Amino acid sequence: MTSFPELGSPSIPWTNAATVWRGLLALAVVFVMLATTGWTAVRGHQAAADPRAAALKAWLHGSIGGVPLPSPREDASTVARFFASLPGAQRDRLANRYPLVVGNLGGAPAELRYRANRAALAQARTAEERRTHDSALTPAGRYEATRRMHRFESLLGEGRQILAFDPTGPGRVAEVFGDLDRAQRVSVVVPGVDTNVLTFEKTQRAYSAPVGMARSLYAAERKASPATGTAVIAWADYTSPVGVGMDAATGKLAAEGALRLRKTVRELPGASKVSLFCHSYGSVVCGVAARDLSPRVTDVAVAGSPGMRADHAADLHTSARIWAMRDADDWIQGVPHMEVGGLGHGADPVSPSFGARLLSAADARGHAGYFAPGTTSLANFAGIGVGAPASVRCARDGSDCTEDLGPADGAAAA
Repeated sequence: MTSFPELGSPSIPWTNAATVWRGLLALAVVFVMLATTGWTAVRGHQAAADPRAAALKAWLHGSIGGVPLPSPREDASTVARFFASLPGAQRDRLANRYPLVVGNLGGAPAELRYRANRAALAQARTAEERRTHDSALTPAGRYEATRRMHRFESLLGEGRQILAFDPTGPGRVAEVFGDLDRAQRVSVVVPGVDTNVLTFEKTQRAYSAPVGMARSLYAAERKASPATGTAVIAWADYTSPVGVGMDAATGKLAAEGALRLRKTVRELPGASKVSLFCHSYGSVVCGVAARDLSPRVTDVAVAGSPGMRADHAADLHTSARIWAMRDADDWIQGVPHMEVGGLGHGADPVSPSFGARLLSAADARGHAGYFAPGTTSLANFAGIGVGAPASVRCARDGSDCTEDLGPADGAAAA
Protein backbone atom coordinates (compact mmCIF):
# COMPACT_ATOMS: atom_id res chain seq x y z
CA MET A 1 0.00 0.00 0.00
CA THR A 2 1.25 3.48 -0.79
CA SER A 3 2.79 5.36 2.12
CA PHE A 4 2.19 9.10 1.93
CA PRO A 5 5.14 11.48 2.46
CA GLU A 6 5.03 14.59 4.63
CA LEU A 7 2.69 17.15 3.09
CA GLY A 8 4.69 19.98 1.60
CA SER A 9 7.86 17.90 1.25
CA PRO A 10 9.78 18.11 -2.06
CA SER A 11 8.30 14.73 -3.11
CA ILE A 12 4.72 16.01 -3.13
CA PRO A 13 3.63 19.32 -4.71
CA TRP A 14 1.42 21.62 -2.66
CA THR A 15 -1.39 21.23 -5.19
CA ASN A 16 -1.36 17.47 -4.58
CA ALA A 17 -1.00 18.07 -0.85
CA ALA A 18 -4.17 20.12 -0.89
CA THR A 19 -5.95 17.30 -2.69
CA VAL A 20 -4.81 14.81 -0.04
CA TRP A 21 -5.94 17.14 2.76
CA ARG A 22 -9.35 17.57 1.13
CA GLY A 23 -9.70 13.81 0.78
CA LEU A 24 -8.68 13.24 4.38
CA LEU A 25 -11.13 15.84 5.61
CA ALA A 26 -13.90 14.31 3.51
CA LEU A 27 -13.09 10.88 4.90
CA ALA A 28 -13.22 12.12 8.47
CA VAL A 29 -16.47 14.03 7.91
CA VAL A 30 -18.18 11.01 6.32
CA PHE A 31 -17.34 8.70 9.20
CA VAL A 32 -18.27 11.28 11.84
CA MET A 33 -21.63 11.85 10.14
CA LEU A 34 -22.30 8.13 9.85
CA ALA A 35 -21.34 7.55 13.46
CA THR A 36 -23.65 10.32 14.73
CA THR A 37 -26.71 9.82 12.54
CA GLY A 38 -27.78 6.32 13.34
CA TRP A 39 -25.35 4.03 11.51
CA THR A 40 -23.44 3.17 14.64
CA ALA A 41 -25.21 0.44 16.64
CA VAL A 42 -25.43 0.12 20.39
CA ARG A 43 -22.60 -1.93 21.85
CA GLY A 44 -23.47 -5.58 22.16
CA HIS A 45 -23.87 -8.03 24.97
CA GLN A 46 -20.94 -8.35 27.36
CA ALA A 47 -20.86 -11.65 29.21
CA ALA A 48 -19.77 -11.76 32.84
CA ALA A 49 -17.27 -14.53 32.15
CA ASP A 50 -15.36 -16.06 29.28
CA PRO A 51 -16.58 -19.67 29.01
CA ARG A 52 -14.24 -20.50 26.14
CA ALA A 53 -11.17 -19.39 28.11
CA ALA A 54 -12.26 -21.64 30.98
CA ALA A 55 -12.81 -24.54 28.57
CA LEU A 56 -9.37 -24.07 27.01
CA LYS A 57 -7.72 -24.07 30.42
CA ALA A 58 -9.45 -27.33 31.34
CA TRP A 59 -8.52 -28.88 27.97
CA LEU A 60 -4.84 -28.04 28.41
CA HIS A 61 -4.82 -30.01 31.68
CA GLY A 62 -6.93 -32.88 30.34
CA SER A 63 -6.24 -36.30 28.88
CA ILE A 64 -8.09 -39.24 27.37
CA GLY A 65 -7.08 -42.85 28.02
CA GLY A 66 -3.95 -41.56 29.70
CA VAL A 67 -2.89 -39.60 26.60
CA PRO A 68 -2.51 -35.78 26.92
CA LEU A 69 -4.77 -33.70 24.72
CA PRO A 70 -3.11 -31.78 21.86
CA SER A 71 -2.62 -28.06 22.18
CA PRO A 72 -5.28 -26.06 20.30
CA ARG A 73 -2.32 -24.30 18.66
CA GLU A 74 -1.15 -27.49 16.97
CA ASP A 75 -1.52 -27.59 13.20
CA ALA A 76 -4.66 -29.21 11.84
CA SER A 77 -2.85 -32.30 10.54
CA THR A 78 -1.53 -33.12 14.04
CA VAL A 79 -4.99 -32.67 15.54
CA ALA A 80 -6.50 -34.84 12.78
CA ARG A 81 -4.05 -37.65 13.52
CA PHE A 82 -4.88 -37.43 17.21
CA PHE A 83 -8.62 -37.85 16.63
CA ALA A 84 -8.04 -40.57 14.04
CA SER A 85 -6.22 -42.56 16.74
CA LEU A 86 -9.24 -42.51 19.08
CA PRO A 87 -12.22 -44.87 19.07
CA GLY A 88 -15.58 -43.23 18.46
CA ALA A 89 -16.65 -43.35 22.10
CA GLN A 90 -13.58 -41.38 23.19
CA ARG A 91 -14.13 -38.77 20.48
CA ASP A 92 -17.71 -38.28 21.65
CA ARG A 93 -16.56 -38.05 25.26
CA LEU A 94 -14.19 -35.21 24.40
CA ALA A 95 -16.87 -33.41 22.40
CA ASN A 96 -19.29 -33.60 25.34
CA ARG A 97 -16.69 -32.73 27.96
CA TYR A 98 -15.02 -29.85 26.08
CA PRO A 99 -17.58 -28.66 23.51
CA LEU A 100 -16.24 -25.11 23.22
CA VAL A 101 -12.80 -26.49 22.40
CA VAL A 102 -13.65 -29.40 20.09
CA GLY A 103 -16.29 -27.34 18.28
CA ASN A 104 -13.67 -24.80 17.23
CA LEU A 105 -10.69 -27.10 16.79
CA GLY A 106 -9.13 -27.17 13.33
CA GLY A 107 -8.33 -30.74 12.35
CA ALA A 108 -11.17 -32.26 14.38
CA PRO A 109 -13.65 -34.11 12.10
CA ALA A 110 -16.39 -31.78 10.83
CA GLU A 111 -19.21 -34.02 12.09
CA LEU A 112 -17.61 -34.11 15.55
CA ARG A 113 -17.37 -30.32 15.56
CA TYR A 114 -21.05 -30.08 14.66
CA ARG A 115 -21.95 -32.35 17.59
CA ALA A 116 -19.68 -30.45 19.98
CA ASN A 117 -21.21 -27.13 18.98
CA ARG A 118 -24.71 -28.49 19.55
CA ALA A 119 -23.63 -29.27 23.11
CA ALA A 120 -22.04 -25.82 23.49
CA LEU A 121 -25.16 -24.12 22.12
CA ALA A 122 -27.39 -26.07 24.51
CA GLN A 123 -25.21 -24.95 27.44
CA ALA A 124 -25.23 -21.35 26.23
CA ARG A 125 -28.99 -21.43 25.79
CA THR A 126 -29.45 -22.65 29.38
CA ALA A 127 -27.12 -19.93 30.67
CA GLU A 128 -29.08 -17.21 28.86
CA GLU A 129 -32.39 -18.61 30.10
CA ARG A 130 -31.10 -18.22 33.67
CA ARG A 131 -30.11 -14.64 32.87
CA THR A 132 -33.64 -13.83 31.70
CA HIS A 133 -34.75 -14.32 35.33
CA ASP A 134 -31.78 -12.55 36.94
CA SER A 135 -33.13 -9.67 39.03
CA ALA A 136 -29.64 -8.13 39.14
CA LEU A 137 -29.89 -7.36 35.43
CA THR A 138 -31.67 -4.33 34.04
CA PRO A 139 -34.79 -4.91 31.93
CA ALA A 140 -32.62 -4.21 28.88
CA GLY A 141 -30.14 -6.84 30.04
CA ARG A 142 -32.87 -9.43 30.50
CA TYR A 143 -34.28 -8.58 27.08
CA GLU A 144 -30.84 -9.08 25.54
CA ALA A 145 -30.56 -12.44 27.29
CA THR A 146 -33.94 -13.43 25.87
CA ARG A 147 -32.83 -12.55 22.35
CA ARG A 148 -29.63 -14.56 22.72
CA MET A 149 -31.55 -17.52 24.16
CA HIS A 150 -33.85 -17.53 21.12
CA ARG A 151 -30.89 -17.23 18.73
CA PHE A 152 -29.20 -20.26 20.33
CA GLU A 153 -32.46 -22.19 20.09
CA SER A 154 -32.57 -21.41 16.37
CA LEU A 155 -28.97 -22.52 15.86
CA LEU A 156 -29.89 -25.80 17.56
CA GLY A 157 -32.48 -26.48 14.85
CA GLU A 158 -32.59 -29.84 13.11
CA GLY A 159 -29.94 -30.33 10.46
CA ARG A 160 -27.90 -27.22 11.23
CA GLN A 161 -24.14 -27.70 10.90
CA ILE A 162 -22.35 -25.24 13.17
CA LEU A 163 -18.64 -25.30 12.41
CA ALA A 164 -17.56 -22.74 15.00
CA PHE A 165 -19.23 -21.15 18.02
CA ASP A 166 -18.09 -18.86 20.81
CA PRO A 167 -20.74 -17.14 22.98
CA THR A 168 -18.24 -14.74 24.58
CA GLY A 169 -19.17 -11.06 24.25
CA PRO A 170 -21.20 -10.39 21.09
CA GLY A 171 -20.34 -13.92 19.96
CA ARG A 172 -18.85 -15.59 16.89
CA VAL A 173 -20.30 -18.37 14.76
CA ALA A 174 -19.86 -20.18 11.43
CA GLU A 175 -22.31 -22.52 9.70
CA VAL A 176 -21.89 -24.98 6.83
CA PHE A 177 -24.39 -25.64 4.05
CA GLY A 178 -23.62 -28.85 2.17
CA ASP A 179 -21.15 -31.66 2.73
CA LEU A 180 -17.85 -30.07 3.73
CA ASP A 181 -15.91 -33.34 3.72
CA ARG A 182 -16.88 -34.32 0.18
CA ALA A 183 -17.09 -30.90 -1.45
CA GLN A 184 -15.05 -30.25 -4.58
CA ARG A 185 -15.61 -26.52 -4.20
CA VAL A 186 -16.05 -24.57 -0.94
CA SER A 187 -17.33 -20.99 -0.82
CA VAL A 188 -16.77 -18.83 2.26
CA VAL A 189 -19.06 -15.83 2.80
CA VAL A 190 -17.30 -13.10 4.81
CA PRO A 191 -19.77 -10.46 6.10
CA GLY A 192 -19.18 -6.90 7.25
CA VAL A 193 -20.02 -4.61 10.16
CA ASP A 194 -22.45 -5.42 12.96
CA THR A 195 -22.05 -9.17 12.55
CA ASN A 196 -22.48 -11.22 15.73
CA VAL A 197 -24.59 -14.10 17.02
CA LEU A 198 -27.73 -11.95 17.11
CA THR A 199 -27.36 -10.68 13.54
CA PHE A 200 -26.06 -13.98 12.12
CA GLU A 201 -29.52 -14.64 10.69
CA LYS A 202 -32.58 -12.45 10.14
CA THR A 203 -36.24 -13.05 9.40
CA GLN A 204 -36.70 -9.70 7.69
CA ARG A 205 -34.16 -8.87 4.95
CA ALA A 206 -32.82 -12.41 5.32
CA TYR A 207 -30.29 -12.08 2.49
CA SER A 208 -28.49 -9.22 4.25
CA ALA A 209 -27.35 -11.58 7.05
CA PRO A 210 -24.64 -14.26 6.83
CA VAL A 211 -27.00 -17.25 7.00
CA GLY A 212 -29.28 -15.87 4.29
CA MET A 213 -26.29 -14.95 2.11
CA ALA A 214 -24.75 -18.41 2.41
CA ARG A 215 -28.02 -20.32 2.01
CA SER A 216 -28.87 -18.28 -1.10
CA LEU A 217 -25.41 -18.83 -2.59
CA TYR A 218 -25.56 -22.57 -1.90
CA ALA A 219 -28.91 -22.87 -3.70
CA ALA A 220 -27.59 -20.84 -6.64
CA GLU A 221 -24.47 -23.01 -6.89
CA ARG A 222 -26.54 -26.20 -6.84
CA LYS A 223 -28.64 -24.76 -9.67
CA ALA A 224 -25.62 -23.57 -11.66
CA SER A 225 -23.83 -26.92 -11.55
CA PRO A 226 -25.80 -29.81 -10.00
CA ALA A 227 -22.95 -32.25 -10.67
CA THR A 228 -20.40 -30.23 -8.70
CA GLY A 229 -20.07 -31.08 -5.02
CA THR A 230 -20.29 -27.74 -3.24
CA ALA A 231 -20.38 -26.44 0.31
CA VAL A 232 -20.87 -22.87 1.53
CA ILE A 233 -19.76 -21.48 4.88
CA ALA A 234 -21.49 -18.53 6.52
CA TRP A 235 -18.37 -17.28 8.26
CA ALA A 236 -19.01 -14.85 11.12
CA ASP A 237 -16.09 -16.20 13.14
CA TYR A 238 -14.37 -12.85 13.62
CA THR A 239 -15.05 -9.71 15.65
CA SER A 240 -16.52 -7.17 13.25
CA PRO A 241 -16.83 -3.40 13.81
CA VAL A 242 -19.93 -2.16 15.58
CA GLY A 243 -21.57 0.25 13.17
CA VAL A 244 -19.78 2.50 10.70
CA GLY A 245 -17.50 4.28 13.16
CA MET A 246 -13.78 4.45 13.75
CA ASP A 247 -13.35 0.67 13.99
CA ALA A 248 -14.89 0.38 10.53
CA ALA A 249 -12.60 3.13 9.20
CA THR A 250 -9.39 1.40 10.29
CA GLY A 251 -7.84 -1.99 9.66
CA LYS A 252 -7.27 -3.29 13.21
CA LEU A 253 -10.26 -5.63 13.35
CA ALA A 254 -9.69 -6.62 9.72
CA ALA A 255 -6.13 -7.70 10.54
CA GLU A 256 -7.38 -9.83 13.43
CA GLY A 257 -10.17 -11.26 11.28
CA ALA A 258 -7.71 -12.01 8.46
CA LEU A 259 -5.66 -14.23 10.76
CA ARG A 260 -8.78 -16.20 11.65
CA LEU A 261 -9.90 -16.41 8.02
CA ARG A 262 -6.53 -17.74 6.84
CA LYS A 263 -6.62 -20.32 9.61
CA THR A 264 -10.15 -21.41 8.68
CA VAL A 265 -9.17 -21.92 5.04
CA ARG A 266 -5.98 -23.82 5.92
CA GLU A 267 -7.91 -26.17 8.19
CA LEU A 268 -10.70 -27.08 5.75
CA PRO A 269 -10.85 -30.84 5.19
CA GLY A 270 -9.87 -32.50 1.94
CA ALA A 271 -8.37 -30.80 -1.10
CA SER A 272 -11.33 -28.69 -2.23
CA LYS A 273 -10.79 -25.44 -4.12
CA VAL A 274 -11.97 -22.39 -2.19
CA SER A 275 -13.58 -19.09 -3.17
CA LEU A 276 -14.08 -16.12 -0.83
CA PHE A 277 -17.15 -13.87 -1.18
CA CYS A 278 -16.57 -10.74 0.85
CA HIS A 279 -19.20 -8.10 1.54
CA SER A 280 -18.59 -4.55 2.77
CA TYR A 281 -16.05 -4.54 5.64
CA GLY A 282 -15.63 -8.26 4.99
CA SER A 283 -13.77 -7.22 1.83
CA VAL A 284 -11.25 -5.39 4.02
CA VAL A 285 -10.74 -8.65 5.93
CA CYS A 286 -10.27 -10.53 2.66
CA GLY A 287 -7.88 -7.91 1.33
CA VAL A 288 -5.63 -8.23 4.35
CA ALA A 289 -5.93 -12.03 4.33
CA ALA A 290 -5.03 -12.20 0.62
CA ARG A 291 -1.37 -11.49 1.29
CA ASP A 292 -0.89 -14.92 2.81
CA LEU A 293 -3.79 -17.07 1.61
CA SER A 294 -3.60 -20.79 1.07
CA PRO A 295 -3.00 -21.58 -2.62
CA ARG A 296 -6.24 -23.58 -2.58
CA VAL A 297 -8.07 -20.21 -2.75
CA THR A 298 -8.72 -19.64 -6.46
CA ASP A 299 -10.97 -16.57 -6.30
CA VAL A 300 -11.71 -13.59 -4.06
CA ALA A 301 -14.89 -11.65 -4.96
CA VAL A 302 -15.87 -8.44 -3.19
CA ALA A 303 -19.17 -6.57 -3.22
CA GLY A 304 -19.98 -3.15 -1.78
CA SER A 305 -16.36 -2.74 -0.76
CA PRO A 306 -14.91 0.29 1.07
CA GLY A 307 -11.48 -0.93 -0.10
CA MET A 308 -9.12 -3.87 0.33
CA ARG A 309 -6.26 -1.92 1.95
CA ALA A 310 -4.42 -1.87 -1.35
CA ASP A 311 -3.95 0.57 -4.23
CA HIS A 312 -3.98 -2.13 -6.90
CA ALA A 313 -5.10 -5.75 -7.12
CA ALA A 314 -1.47 -6.72 -7.78
CA ASP A 315 -0.57 -5.31 -4.34
CA LEU A 316 -2.53 -8.16 -2.75
CA HIS A 317 0.24 -10.57 -3.86
CA THR A 318 -2.07 -13.53 -4.31
CA SER A 319 -2.47 -16.10 -7.06
CA ALA A 320 -6.26 -15.91 -6.59
CA ARG A 321 -8.31 -13.99 -9.13
CA ILE A 322 -9.73 -10.74 -7.73
CA TRP A 323 -13.31 -9.86 -8.69
CA ALA A 324 -15.32 -6.78 -7.69
CA MET A 325 -18.87 -5.47 -8.09
CA ARG A 326 -21.03 -2.63 -6.84
CA ASP A 327 -24.61 -1.80 -7.68
CA ALA A 328 -25.69 1.68 -8.73
CA ASP A 329 -27.44 2.70 -5.50
CA ASP A 330 -25.01 1.26 -2.93
CA TRP A 331 -24.24 4.05 -0.42
CA ILE A 332 -20.66 2.75 -0.01
CA GLN A 333 -19.73 4.62 -3.19
CA GLY A 334 -19.99 7.85 -1.16
CA VAL A 335 -17.21 6.81 1.22
CA PRO A 336 -13.84 8.23 0.10
CA HIS A 337 -11.72 5.37 -1.20
CA MET A 338 -8.28 6.24 0.12
CA GLU A 339 -5.97 5.53 3.03
CA VAL A 340 -4.11 8.17 4.99
CA GLY A 341 -2.49 7.53 8.34
CA GLY A 342 -4.37 4.26 8.81
CA LEU A 343 -7.76 5.86 8.17
CA GLY A 344 -9.64 4.43 5.20
CA HIS A 345 -9.07 1.27 3.19
CA GLY A 346 -7.35 2.28 -0.02
CA ALA A 347 -8.44 2.41 -3.63
CA ASP A 348 -11.92 1.57 -4.89
CA PRO A 349 -11.91 -2.08 -6.06
CA VAL A 350 -14.39 -1.28 -8.86
CA SER A 351 -12.25 1.51 -10.30
CA PRO A 352 -10.57 0.41 -13.57
CA SER A 353 -7.17 1.46 -12.23
CA PHE A 354 -7.42 -1.04 -9.35
CA GLY A 355 -7.23 -3.95 -11.75
CA ALA A 356 -9.94 -6.29 -10.44
CA ARG A 357 -12.18 -8.25 -12.81
CA LEU A 358 -15.40 -6.18 -12.79
CA LEU A 359 -18.65 -8.11 -12.42
CA SER A 360 -22.17 -6.96 -13.16
CA ALA A 361 -24.50 -6.22 -10.26
CA ALA A 362 -27.06 -4.55 -12.49
CA ASP A 363 -30.22 -5.66 -10.68
CA ALA A 364 -28.95 -5.77 -7.09
CA ARG A 365 -30.44 -3.12 -4.81
CA GLY A 366 -28.75 -1.19 -2.02
CA HIS A 367 -25.75 -2.11 0.06
CA ALA A 368 -27.10 -5.48 1.19
CA GLY A 369 -28.81 -6.81 -1.94
CA TYR A 370 -26.01 -8.74 -3.64
CA PHE A 371 -27.09 -12.20 -2.44
CA ALA A 372 -30.81 -11.82 -3.20
CA PRO A 373 -32.19 -14.75 -5.25
CA GLY A 374 -32.63 -14.04 -8.94
CA THR A 375 -30.03 -11.28 -9.14
CA THR A 376 -27.17 -11.19 -11.62
CA SER A 377 -24.79 -10.57 -8.73
CA LEU A 378 -25.77 -13.86 -7.09
CA ALA A 379 -25.54 -15.74 -10.39
CA ASN A 380 -22.06 -14.33 -10.88
CA PHE A 381 -21.01 -15.45 -7.41
CA ALA A 382 -22.40 -18.92 -8.10
CA GLY A 383 -20.49 -19.21 -11.37
CA ILE A 384 -17.26 -18.40 -9.57
CA GLY A 385 -18.12 -20.68 -6.66
CA VAL A 386 -18.64 -23.76 -8.83
CA GLY A 387 -15.43 -23.16 -10.77
CA ALA A 388 -17.05 -21.76 -13.92
CA PRO A 389 -15.83 -18.14 -13.93
CA ALA A 390 -16.13 -17.92 -17.73
CA SER A 391 -19.92 -18.04 -17.26
CA VAL A 392 -20.16 -14.71 -15.40
CA ARG A 393 -21.56 -11.43 -16.71
CA CYS A 394 -19.06 -8.58 -16.67
CA ALA A 395 -19.85 -4.97 -15.77
CA ARG A 396 -20.79 -2.88 -18.78
CA ASP A 397 -18.20 -0.21 -18.06
CA GLY A 398 -15.38 -2.70 -17.47
CA SER A 399 -13.13 -4.60 -19.84
CA ASP A 400 -13.78 -8.27 -20.48
CA CYS A 401 -13.56 -9.70 -16.96
CA THR A 402 -13.24 -13.25 -18.29
CA GLU A 403 -10.16 -12.67 -20.43
CA ASP A 404 -7.04 -14.74 -19.77
CA LEU A 405 -8.93 -17.51 -17.99
CA GLY A 406 -7.05 -20.79 -18.19
CA PRO A 407 -8.24 -23.85 -20.15
CA ALA A 408 -9.54 -25.51 -16.98
CA ASP A 409 -11.75 -22.48 -16.30
CA GLY A 410 -13.17 -22.51 -19.81
CA ALA A 411 -13.86 -26.25 -19.59
CA ALA A 412 -15.70 -25.78 -16.30
CA ALA A 413 -17.99 -23.22 -17.89
CA ALA A 414 -18.85 -25.41 -20.85
